[in-house]
Amino acid sequence: MHFAQYYLDCLSQASYLIGDQTTGRAVLVDPRRDTDDYLQDAEAAGLRIELVIETHVHADFLSGHLEIARATGAAVAFGEAAETGFPIRRLRDGERIFLGEEDGEGGGAGVTLTVLATPGHTMESICVVIHEHPDDDVPFGVLTGDTLFVGDVGRPDLLSAAGRSPEEMAARLHRSLHTKLMVLPDATRVFPAHGAGSACGRSLSTETSSTIGDQRRLNYALQPMPEADFVRLVTAGQPATPGYFAHDAALNRDGHPLLDARPPAALTLEEVLAARDQQGAVLLDCRPLASYTHAHLAGSLHTSLDTRFAEYAGTVVAPGTPIVLLADPGTEREARVRLARIGYDHVIGYLADPVTVLAGTSTLVRRSRRIHHTELPVEDGQLIDVRNPAEYEAGALPGARSIPLAVLPDRMGELDRHRPVVLYCRSGNRSVIAAALLEAHGFGDVCDVLGGYDARGAEAGAGAEAE
Repeated sequence: MHFAQYYLDCLSQASYLIGDQTTGRAVLVDPRRDTDDYLQDAEAAGLRIELVIETHVHADFLSGHLEIARATGAAVAFGEAAETGFPIRRLRDGERIFLGEEDGEGGGAGVTLTVLATPGHTMESICVVIHEHPDDDVPFGVLTGDTLFVGDVGRPDLLSAAGRSPEEMAARLHRSLHTKLMVLPDATRVFPAHGAGSACGRSLSTETSSTIGDQRRLNYALQPMPEADFVRLVTAGQPATPGYFAHDAALNRDGHPLLDARPPAALTLEEVLAARDQQGAVLLDCRPLASYTHAHLAGSLHTSLDTRFAEYAGTVVAPGTPIVLLADPGTEREARVRLARIGYDHVIGYLADPVTVLAGTSTLVRRSRRIHHTELPVEDGQLIDVRNPAEYEAGALPGARSIPLAVLPDRMGELDRHRPVVLYCRSGNRSVIAAALLEAHGFGDVCDVLGGYDARGAEAGAGAEAE
């Protein structure tokens, strides 16, 4: 058997290539949109990708099922309950997919996949059990999609099915977990679709695989409890949903243009300003945080390539908006590809040599205002915590109001533009993104807390040690 996990740190997303090296037949599960790695690895291993399986309609990234289908002729498969705008193979609960030799009577040898219908995160969610040989007592592993993570379970409120509440979806998730996954042998490896940092769950582990036995013992959501308690547990305290999720879910369900991975065009400052003024383009500065705060074009948004770039971009930039990049030289293509992974394809170009341009354009340049936590409170200031709700509930600065970054674009109207706005997060990254957003929308007196909430705790700890 050939088995490979592809883990994308910037989106906390995992995809899988499984093949039978005797027949050369292979399946790709939950692929991202830029597919070169899969195609090159399959060719090197002598494998033909014949089927793309989606464990559900994803919301946090744009899947590469259409790109793979075009490149290889592979069919695209979803769980039976999926509704899509393009032809798919519908996978039934209990269906077996033989990658080895088939015997013509519904059986076969070699690597075998078994489909489990596991509604709860979404109605069409499935998991895929992998056997190296059809009759093995213990499966090699199970691909759990967004049904079961390492340390968590899929959230039932993200894109609840029409007419079904998060509570009803949570009840379905409970049944799926306990009747389909927890009955597998403890030694069965668990391979989820996401890890720590994903908004598809609340407390995902940094580990990218586990076992059924370890999750039975260690996963908070799998401890013995009545279904009603499970429902209350998994519907509470979930992170705010980034604004682009609904956009991506629709593209994954209905179809999307194939990836254009060409480098973006270099633009002069005059062309950048014309794109902003005439086409409504946003200026997205993806340089490191320190470079942005030192000097940036007035009105530009910010999210650095060395953070969760695409997720944050999808939070502060509306889907379909034209984008001009301000990037360190040589990183423009990477930025474009990472935006394309969430379906943000309208990149007009990038500002050539931004450092030189900024140095020679003082009237258009701004420097971020950042304050130390000891400078709080700011007179007449509005102190805004842009962390997720669970972080806020665990501890916040005195007088702070919670407006998570993911929902700030929709809640800017709650802020008084005539009073100072002070923003903070955990360490000072999200707060800079939030400050840039407010400044771009005309807020004049905006600053953020340098080092965020952690800075105050770190200084308090250092002081205690000194005593």
